[in-house]
Amino acid sequence: MSRIEVVDWTPRWAEQFDEVAAVLRDALRSVPSARVEHVGSTSVPGLAAKPVLDIDVIVEEHAVAAAVAALESVGYVHRGDLGVSGREAFHAPDEPRRHVYICTAGSANVRNHLAVRDVLRARDDLREAYAGVKRALAADPGMDIDTYVAGKSAVLQQVLEESGELTAAELVAIRRLNDPA
Repeated sequence: MSRIEVVDWTPRWAEQFDEVAAVLRDALRSVPSARVEHVGSTSVPGLAAKPVLDIDVIVEEHAVAAAVAALESVGYVHRGDLGVSGREAFHAPDEPRRHVYICTAGSANVRNHLAVRDVLRARDDLREAYAGVKRALAADPGMDIDTYVAGKSAVLQQVLEESGELTAAELVAIRRLNDPA
């Protein structure tokens, strides 16, 4: 079991995103609907995070196959949806450490990721609450990733409810995905 590492936010994450996004945008130039978004905790200035970028490549449903081919052409390894409908995961070919997903525009996944990012950027109180939970969980030397994700679920639900971007049914589905217990 590897230890969960949560560190202070650094502006380097934004720089790394810009570098990776430039490569992705170039690869995706033949996919007109493609947008590359920095999501997850590293996209929120001031938020403690695991030092791994989260990047969503957002495309219209009809363009998913072309986007998959475009990322594969620059060395990304397609891993399938990993059990999450509307999202295709990739293993990155190099540093920095990152999770890259192709997501269908308008899907609950995309709205979830963008809502969390935008609320945490705007709300200091929720950002601090989330950071506190993440740091407390990571401080447990026996913490595993599934327990870590489940432990963040309550504060993330509060963030998502605050956003108003998801339906009640979508909120329930996200809660079940993050905390199946």
